[in-house]
Amino acid sequence: MGQQFGKLFVCATPIGNLGDITLRALEVLKSVDLIAAEDTRTTLKLLNHYGIRKPLVSYHQHSPSKRLEWLLQQLRSGKDIALLCNAGTPAVSDPGAPLIRKALQEGIRVVAVPGASAVTAAISVSGMDAQRFIFLGFLPRNRKERWELLDRVKSLPFTLVVYEAPHRLRESLSDLLEILGDRTVALCRELTKLHEEVTLTTISALKRRYERETPMGEFTLVIEGARKEEQTPNWDEIDEAIKAMLREKRPVKEIARELADKFSISRSAVYKRALKLRCS
Repeated sequence: MGQQFGKLFVCATPIGNLGDITLRALEVLKSVDLIAAEDTRTTLKLLNHYGIRKPLVSYHQHSPSKRLEWLLQQLRSGKDIALLCNAGTPAVSDPGAPLIRKALQEGIRVVAVPGASAVTAAISVSGMDAQRFIFLGFLPRNRKERWELLDRVKSLPFTLVVYEAPHRLRESLSDLLEILGDRTVALCRELTKLHEEVTLTTISALKRRYERETPMGEFTLVIEGARKEEQTPNWDEIDEAIKAMLREKRPVKEIARELADKFSISRSAVYKRALKLRCS
């Protein structure tokens, strides 16, 4: 007989409310030989809540390569492992993909144990079109990279889903407004937790709100896709308007702000166009 590998169970865990774990996930956690967790302290709270006692080892994005190799060796030796992140589904904007990929490459069985995910939870309560959507995860920390990412998706007609931390929310909202223009957005904050909030608003209104309030909690933003006029702007008309305003010696920033509102396109697109025309 050939070597009998163990199985790697990719287990979704609650994103807030501990009651959201599935019966199957509990059965898996009770049956495996080992649990690899993003943060053992967070996972221990979940296990203690359900009276589960299992060996725990940490595995996260900063784990050394030898930790991944050690986990693979446990699987090769026939041990079953449950992979958990702090909340939601592993490898969905969370650690886990390298271990999963290596296991698959070695012919080790990888088993999905689906459950909670902030992406699908937010989409389900947003009232937005979920026929097709793009998950952007956490936006890049670097502003230039963030602008480049948003610039790539701004003309797409698909709903966008974004995660954001409270300390970066204000900056991200400013960039979303600058690049995407003012769009309808569903604010999903602290989903499944005590202070859960789901609000349908606009990017500009949300920006104004958090200029007054201190952002608190975990945020998922569900943003409407580009409207038809944003997908195919009439650049000939826009260029003529830019040229007329340049002849009036209007500042480029002012031109971008005024024409972005008039033509329902992003300020950055008009700004770049105006700079190019000014230099031509």
